[in-house]
Amino acid sequence: MSVSLKARNGANVFREDRIVSPAQLRAIYPAGREAGEFLARSRDTVRRIIQRKDPRLLVISGPCSIHDMKSAQEYACRLKELHEKHKDSLFILMRTYFEKPRTTVGWKGFINDPGLDNSFEIEKGLCRARELLLFFAELELPCATEALDPIVSQYLGDLISWVAVGARTTESQIHREMASGLSVPVGFKNGTDGNIQIAANAMKSASSPHKFLRADENGHISVTSSRGNVDAHLILRGGRQPNYTDHYIREAERILAVSGVNRSIVVDCSHGNAGGNYKCQLDVAENIGKQVREGGRSLAGIMLESHLSEGRQSIDGLKNGGLRYGVSITDACISWEDTQLAIHSFSEDVSAVLESQYAPAELAEVV
Repeated sequence: MSVSLKARNGANVFREDRIVSPAQLRAIYPAGREAGEFLARSRDTVRRIIQRKDPRLLVISGPCSIHDMKSAQEYACRLKELHEKHKDSLFILMRTYFEKPRTTVGWKGFINDPGLDNSFEIEKGLCRARELLLFFAELELPCATEALDPIVSQYLGDLISWVAVGARTTESQIHREMASGLSVPVGFKNGTDGNIQIAANAMKSASSPHKFLRADENGHISVTSSRGNVDAHLILRGGRQPNYTDHYIREAERILAVSGVNRSIVVDCSHGNAGGNYKCQLDVAENIGKQVREGGRSLAGIMLESHLSEGRQSIDGLKNGGLRYGVSITDACISWEDTQLAIHSFSEDVSAVLESQYAPAELAEVV
């Protein structure tokens, strides 16, 4: 459906290809009534957890990045079982990251290059991403993603229940404005060096009204007026050193209180908090579970980078006999077996707190 146009933007742009608009893509891949109702309920549940009106905690679990539809669907079917098994204590979302920020260059994700071969069939990537999200919605498994390109949210945002803004883009005014208009809770990560104030500033900005330029659902550039997103919250992902232990949680609470923003905290068990060792995610999750047991009321959930099989592989393997099924091609992930252990243990910790705080009848009402 793409149309090539003569580029008129200067010496360094040599081609422009017009693609399907967000409204057109949603018409091709529509969300049915039942899927729409499920997504509305999921967003409301996440919102209530972030506002601490629902005593359960979030778990965002899934591959570092989506690169293969079949393995993503298999992972989703397995995660759905855990979602149902632990629904009284946890609300589990699948990590569905279709875009990848790069420090310099490299594979930018499933939307940008779905063929993994530098063919950059972006329209195809958007179509496949929407197909996957509809599969997850029909499975009634809520999804989380990272908002990187502001235009992409127009194509896929109606199928997402939670959004993260990454450490590299938390300071970006464009992303803060975009977050202010999103209809889902948005988590801002602390800076790559561990700076939490950066995220607190982003939360304050995103929770405020804005007027900004963006492409509307028909692909036209419009001035957008946002009300502000009151469900902006903090994600601790570590920095030069991990920042998930009790000391750092208390410091984060202080900064959020002084900044006058939401005090809910989601802990990313990977990245800086894992210290470069993906297996350490299990230790981080265990520590957060212990803090929950000890009364850590600001803690709203955890994030896990997880796939069917552990570790990572180079995308170059595609040229050298093929990629291993169910193994990440970006950051290393824990295995499915370890994922089950981490989530089961975390559920036990949350359940212990719920049982101590609520009588059986009260607990039935809130879950």
